[in-house]
Amino acid sequence: MKLSRLKPEGATRCIQNCVNLRIDVNCDGSPLEKVNNSENWFSTMSATERRAFWASFAGWALDAMDFQIYAVVMPTLIALWGLSGSQAGMLATSPLLMSPVGGLIAGILADRIGRARVLRITIVWFATFAFLSGFTNSYNQLLVTRSLQGLGFGGEWVAGTVLIGEVISSRIRGRAVGSVQSGWSVGYGTAVMLFSILFTLLPASQAWRLLFFAGLVPALIVLWVCRNVEEPEIFKRTQSVLETERRRSNFLEIFQPYMIRNTLIASLLATGALGGNYITLTWLPAYFRTVRNLSDLNMGGYLGVHITGAFFGYFVSGYLSDVLGRRRTFVITSLSAAATIAIYTLVPLSGEAALLLVFPLGLFQSGIVAGMGATFAELFPTHVRASGQGFSYNAGRGLGSAMPVAVGYLSGSMQLGRAIGACALCSYALVLLATALLRETRGTELGMYDYQAQEETEEPDVPSNPVV
Repeated sequence: MKLSRLKPEGATRCIQNCVNLRIDVNCDGSPLEKVNNSENWFSTMSATERRAFWASFAGWALDAMDFQIYAVVMPTLIALWGLSGSQAGMLATSPLLMSPVGGLIAGILADRIGRARVLRITIVWFATFAFLSGFTNSYNQLLVTRSLQGLGFGGEWVAGTVLIGEVISSRIRGRAVGSVQSGWSVGYGTAVMLFSILFTLLPASQAWRLLFFAGLVPALIVLWVCRNVEEPEIFKRTQSVLETERRRSNFLEIFQPYMIRNTLIASLLATGALGGNYITLTWLPAYFRTVRNLSDLNMGGYLGVHITGAFFGYFVSGYLSDVLGRRRTFVITSLSAAATIAIYTLVPLSGEAALLLVFPLGLFQSGIVAGMGATFAELFPTHVRASGQGFSYNAGRGLGSAMPVAVGYLSGSMQLGRAIGACALCSYALVLLATALLRETRGTELGMYDYQAQEETEEPDVPSNPVV
């Protein structure tokens, strides 16, 4: 397949549209299909799309539940094991540090053996090591199981997001991918609910272990949901073309001159979005317990409000990204998240105000993350889409994971709330920087393109539509 090229006036129009945040045309100037905002978009999906939707949703929910169990038991382990702030932060960060490796491996495998198959493999992996965490008896033991869990944690996002991104129509991709990620809130909420129940009925020394064990049952349910999920048609066609041409997907292609800019911008965006997200997810329970002096039951209530806000944030952000465009949505959610976290952690608040404000805190925090799945799918071609998304998201996850550690270190010399606020504001500043460099991708039809080998002295071609 040959690459279609932009004429000079076409390239100029594309740049102007992106800079001015035009949302009514594609980069080639063609009219963008209008979104019918009154339709029930979920009802328009086919049976294949719905199976992929629920499989990805269930994977995200289980992923969140297993990951967030540590966040809610962290104060207990600090007390039982005498963990320092830096050790507690490292246990939270270790799966995030390993996730880029898992995302890298899963991305390469998903481009070669299939998205649905890799999704099932990663679910089994991280559920197994989350279960084994319940048998640990020391900081070092838990560090090992948490780190190994991170390999599957990084891979699951790649497989699930690429799967749903390729199956769903471009007309509703933002809403569908954003809604899938609301499964994170469901999993997080399940972890908090189980925490409230087990810690009320059992001594803390027993309850935290049972909480880790509990993750195995949902894993079996998720695998049952995934059993009939098929590979996307676009992936099958691409594999057929590669086989005909006796080629294989090459991970290193995402670092070639014609694709490196998308890879780096996506990585920067993920670093800021996930850095801010993990700060809140990791340290909010400890903030409620140590700064606001909440009981276990009251902390569960506060977290419930936060999770509810995050749940709606995925839907709101997905809707806005289809209506306003990807870039505008990132700007709105990141500025709102920065303002909310600054007020919440740096301004004295009454108990009632703190409870109410935790809702928009979750809403905007998750809203940034919700827009990344569809955007990343539209930045890379099919034959390396999983590799590109896997590297970018998990590179951002690895770099962003330094933020919870930074909060732990800063909390030794300043109040925990100030440490959380300062690090979160730095993260959201990165989101705004990446958005300024990002091109608008709303309405992009996914496809495969093939760049021909070029002379070293020749400028790389720019596709009229980078994923068509």
